[in-house]
Amino acid sequence: MRRTTLLSIAAAGTAGAILALASAGSAVWAGSDAGAAQKPIVVAAADTAKAAPAETSPAKSYDSARWDPIHFKPAIDKATDEDCLACHKEILERTPQEASPAGVKASETLAWYQTLDTYSGDQMTFHQRHLTSPFAKQVMNLSCTFCHQGNDPREESPGPHVAGAEAGAFTLRKMVNPETTCLRCHGQYDYELMGTGPWHEFRADLEDEESPNGCLSCHEELFRTVRHQVTYLNAEAIEEAAKKGSDVCYGCHGGRAWYRISYPYPRHAWPDMDEEIPDWAKDRPTESEARFRKTEAK
Repeated sequence: MRRTTLLSIAAAGTAGAILALASAGSAVWAGSDAGAAQKPIVVAAADTAKAAPAETSPAKSYDSARWDPIHFKPAIDKATDEDCLACHKEILERTPQEASPAGVKASETLAWYQTLDTYSGDQMTFHQRHLTSPFAKQVMNLSCTFCHQGNDPREESPGPHVAGAEAGAFTLRKMVNPETTCLRCHGQYDYELMGTGPWHEFRADLEDEESPNGCLSCHEELFRTVRHQVTYLNAEAIEEAAKKGSDVCYGCHGGRAWYRISYPYPRHAWPDMDEEIPDWAKDRPTESEARFRKTEAK
């Protein structure tokens, strides 16, 4: 009997607390809305023809902002970095921690990327290394929308939860599709297709003081000489930097591999290209994706 009484009292107390919180929440909500008409939440660009950039007013609610048409197709395809950074500028302003939880100071250690010949300076965050580091600005021209192509905020995994819905093209909460972004510069060195050995073994036979980049032994005049002609890369700067060493090439073609596969790059036709297409290349495109193609100057 005593146990029943105590449980009943506990249950009653819990219910009372819940009711009290609910009442308080209602009072706060009512107080905050008094005298002010609430703007309806904008749902994912029902009228895509009228899709417009996000409003940057401080008074705009978080829910209204996250459902702004700029986060969806087609408006996101026209979004500039300035549009994105109007709300997300902290992405480039935050810095790495000065010390690890164990007390190891960043100033006294080297991050993996600081060991590369193509990197110099202090530690930087992920987004800084891709957007504002000296080497990134030298050889790349990445924008926010290169990786971030928008997604439904209700979906934090690519698996559809509604019958008939299309699966999102992103990986869990990263909201990015690595197959069309990260893999381009973080895939494996595809030496099996090229008929060489692993690069760290093969390069020794190609490089010396007069020829510091063994990649150019084949790729200067013989194979795949039409390359990097996309909007997110600075082709001329890459070719110039590559004259000083192969790490410029290998860094994006196996040296910083995050994945077990390589990216299936398009095979743009090059001068004196063999007319016979190898079996592995028969399904390869011959042009870059439309959104990354350079437009001819008029």
